[in-house]
Amino acid sequence: MALQIAQQSKQQLRATALAARDTLDEDTRMDAAQAVAACGLPFVLEAGAVVSGYAPIRNELDPMPLMLHLAGLGARLALPVVLARGHSLSFRAWSPDDRLVLGPLGIPEPSPAAAELVPDIMLVPLAAFDRIGHRIGYGGGYYDYTFSHLRKTKHVIGVGLAFAVQEIPAVPALAHDAALDYVLTEQDMFDFRST
Repeated sequence: MALQIAQQSKQQLRATALAARDTLDEDTRMDAAQAVAACGLPFVLEAGAVVSGYAPIRNELDPMPLMLHLAGLGARLALPVVLARGHSLSFRAWSPDDRLVLGPLGIPEPSPAAAELVPDIMLVPLAAFDRIGHRIGYGGGYYDYTFSHLRKTKHVIGVGLAFAVQEIPAVPALAHDAALDYVLTEQDMFDFRST
């Protein structure tokens, strides 16, 4: 019963946060993406680190300006690939000149010929977040599975990207929900490593 209530609550919180995000006009969204890129990451980027981003959909904060900034600092870029529902994501190398193909969920992905990489840093889209590092995604659990899988063998830094309007007072997190290390918005940087 508690799980059902938490899921229902997450659905309501997701809908509210996405509605707030959808009210932002195109110029505001573009300015926010540029502001996040201008601030960069709140930690030192190791030379050659693999940074996974995402192809923005549904009015998500566009990570591309930040990814291009990080590539200029020596990061290797990757994008996620959906292999199967209930499984972790895979990651393939990506550069700005690469052509993307539509994956099984209709999300642009790198070509199957692109090299597979394991990210050191994951830039993560989200529907909502709170001030202790919990996020609400779209309900598929892909990023939770992926963090759980990857963090068994290495430390992967999770950085949520969002608009300030997506912050909510509390996410009803469950045991399998993976916490983020940071969230970057156009207004703030939240560091959750000590919470």
